[in-house]
Amino acid sequence: MPQLVTARLVLRPWQPGDEDDLVRCADNWNVAQHLRDTFPHPYTRLAAEGWVAYNATVQGPTLDFAITLDGEAIGGIGFLRNEDIFRCALELGYWLAEPFWGRGLMAEAIAAVVDYAFATFPEVTVVQARHVVANPASGRALLKAGFQLEGRLRDAAMKRGVISDLLVYSRTRADHERAANDQTRR
Repeated sequence: MPQLVTARLVLRPWQPGDEDDLVRCADNWNVAQHLRDTFPHPYTRLAAEGWVAYNATVQGPTLDFAITLDGEAIGGIGFLRNEDIFRCALELGYWLAEPFWGRGLMAEAIAAVVDYAFATFPEVTVVQARHVVANPASGRALLKAGFQLEGRLRDAAMKRGVISDLLVYSRTRADHERAANDQTRR
């Protein structure tokens, strides 16, 4: 089971015992309001048990990680695999418990999972992410992690009856390798 270690975080697969942390951190409308409807609100113990159990059944490389700080799961980050002609792209999704916002932790986690994605999935040429315009902190984290803003999808999302624009970001394998080469030259 992979563990991704950053300066402050450990990203690891979800495991039994994470349920209490998951409910404590995820059961917050301020977290859920900018996420897909598949992210439950309220976030119940049953939802947490289901998420941990689902991750135990996934075959192949890990796609979803618990973001942990000092042994506590404080958020989640992972990928959706695209299909058909879009199979060369992964879509990145993430969330962080509200008490940990504004510390640069998400940018740290994003950088680690992007490294993992390009090392683990040779067919992947790009990692993409998007967020509703009402969540500019998400865009700042992506930019800090080396993503580029690609554009705006107008009226592309609806949450609880509110229509929103989405901002779309990407980090290509070529950009990632160029940045890694620049780091080794320094």
